Amino acid sequence: MTTTAEKTTQHEEVVTHPIVQDLTVPGTGYGAEAKVMALITLDNGHDHTKPNTFGLQGMTELQGVVDTLRQRAEAGEIHAVGITGKPFIFAVGADLTGVPTVTRREQALEISQAGHRAFGAIADLPVPTFAFVNGAVMGGGLEIALACDYRTISAGVPALALPEVFLGLVPGWGGAYLLPRLIGPENALKVIVENPLSMNRMLKGPQAYRLGIADAMFAPGDFLEESLRWAGRVLTGEVSVERTDHTTDEAAWTSAAAAARALADAKTAGRSPSPYRAIDLVEAARTRSRDEGFAAEDEALGDLLMGDELRAGLYAFDLVQRRAKRPAGAPDRSLARKVTKVGIVGAGLMASQLALLFAQRLEVPVVMTDLDEERVAKGVGYVHNEIEQMLGKGRLNQDRANRLRALVTGSTSKDGFADADFVIEAVFEEMSVKQQVFAEVEAVVSAECVLATNTSSLSITEMAGRLEHPERVVGFHFFNPVAVMPLLEIIPGEQTDDATLATAFAVGRSLKKTCILVKDSASFITNRLLGRFMGEFSKIVDEGTDVEVANKAIGGLAPMPPFVLLGLVGPAIALHNSETLHRAFGDRFYVSKNLQKIVEARKPGYYLPDGSLDPEVEALLESPESPVALSVEETRERILSVIAEEVGLMLQEGVAQAPMDIDLAMITGAGFQFWNGGVIPLLDREGISEKVLGRRILPPGAASVPA
Repeated sequence: MTTTAEKTTQHEEVVTHPIVQDLTVPGTGYGAEAKVMALITLDNGHDHTKPNTFGLQGMTELQGVVDTLRQRAEAGEIHAVGITGKPFIFAVGADLTGVPTVTRREQALEISQAGHRAFGAIADLPVPTFAFVNGAVMGGGLEIALACDYRTISAGVPALALPEVFLGLVPGWGGAYLLPRLIGPENALKVIVENPLSMNRMLKGPQAYRLGIADAMFAPGDFLEESLRWAGRVLTGEVSVERTDHTTDEAAWTSAAAAARALADAKTAGRSPSPYRAIDLVEAARTRSRDEGFAAEDEALGDLLMGDELRAGLYAFDLVQRRAKRPAGAPDRSLARKVTKVGIVGAGLMASQLALLFAQRLEVPVVMTDLDEERVAKGVGYVHNEIEQMLGKGRLNQDRANRLRALVTGSTSKDGFADADFVIEAVFEEMSVKQQVFAEVEAVVSAECVLATNTSSLSITEMAGRLEHPERVVGFHFFNPVAVMPLLEIIPGEQTDDATLATAFAVGRSLKKTCILVKDSASFITNRLLGRFMGEFSKIVDEGTDVEVANKAIGGLAPMPPFVLLGLVGPAIALHNSETLHRAFGDRFYVSKNLQKIVEARKPGYYLPDGSLDPEVEALLESPESPVALSVEETRERILSVIAEEVGLMLQEGVAQAPMDIDLAMITGAGFQFWNGGVIPLLDREGISEKVLGRRILPPGAASVPA
């Protein structure tokens, strides 16, 4: 007979083994007086590219080791237990690859209970326990550290998080109970709710230390040695760690929970249950016992593991972690040419961001050009200033800062491009301007130099059409801010050759971007779908629906309300995109007269910095003669319907290689939610795909609970 546990682990779990060694704790004496620590090293046998995770088999193995350590502690053989990770990795939480096999709530409960049993056994050991957080730590990895009595952290830890809400879950192995009692409810809710809902923001080692998650912080080079010495001082009583009792201030917990719920409303509009379940767990942690808190986490995890939001979140996670690393349709990597120097036409903000990125990632000379010395100096100055800020924050050492500054230079002449292998333009979004720029560059560079354009909407084929070598032109569309947004749309023109395209993908990989192959068509993937979405939103509001009703209708779809996003993008850019799409595809892409008025008035957007509607903009807005006010439900269905229609047309036209690339683009280029899976799983789940297209877009079960 197959047990529930066996069914749940039939996928190939990469087991994280707890490897134990005894060592004498420094500074605790000699011989019989010395303190012995059993140090557990978590290691799945792979390098840092495959982080430590916990499945049921790994949990069972960990609990077996901890049970043995309890016996040894009771026998006086060991005086402390420490836990650390393999090089660069502590642990990153649950092994979620087996979730698709979880089809019953009982299985979900067993996963949660197994974690609580294993981690609870660590907390209940009769000797002091220490977590030495040496590298990336997330989810269950952080929860195992929280189960220990004391924690040290490396200053080089690149990422610490409880990201479960980002995926549609809650911290289910103690985090929702233990963290608020350690660092207080407000700080805990930042880690558990606010950061995941803010595009899964991570903490670095020093930030986690300042929050009080760790008791001590040491440099990466001798982290374990210093941590053991510190542990020795704790064991001898030389160091005493004082804990604040956060449970006495009921008002602080109520206030923190209310603020977190308001944030969840703004980010999800109540359409994802996980942040609210997490907030409830945190708020109740003040008065619950540990067993009660863990039992409540079990129930929440049991419910959420069976939810479509988690399945969509895991679908999105798979896109970002796997599909993004193997771009569909990319040419063979062996065709790529080496890039030893980069030219950038333009020295504005976008061009300056590109210059910094190329210098950091490729570590090759970067030459910026513009029309006059003042613009060039401003662009190069921006790069140098950013480098100086990174140096001041400790993100660069002095030698690297000096090297990066030396790599970025500027000129009013394009002669410096003569030996460049890759030149990208970032000038005004006008076809004639870009064609002229490429003609000037082609007169200087070699025949094999790649000419890339950062256009957000214009035809690559038309842009290359007048050149002697149109085969070396490629679209290379970044998203703003360049350092933050992962997406890079790579667009071949009709004559782009494989060597050029392969070089573009190779450069994109070196820049650490998520590269997606896109057919040459107006506004490509992300801006086209955003254009249809924002255009329909504007049309509904222009026709008479209150903007707050419209915002509520699409809550949880995009990372922010469309008119707020418009302010970040810039009204002129948004208008240009909508006009480009209208010219290309006709009336289904709406051009708002009210947006035209805002652009003509040179207003930066609909809202003032405090979030209120700008009275001057309000005076510009034209009211319809016969207003049509839609309800929240009507607005939502209409907007999702046009998105479904556009997705269907894009797939039919071959703009994207597959539906998954549309979701990957919307997640990494527009910040659409993981727990929606981007957009297509949502369209399928709410029945919009079948209503508009007569079919589901994704295969059954791809991003939902199997029937």
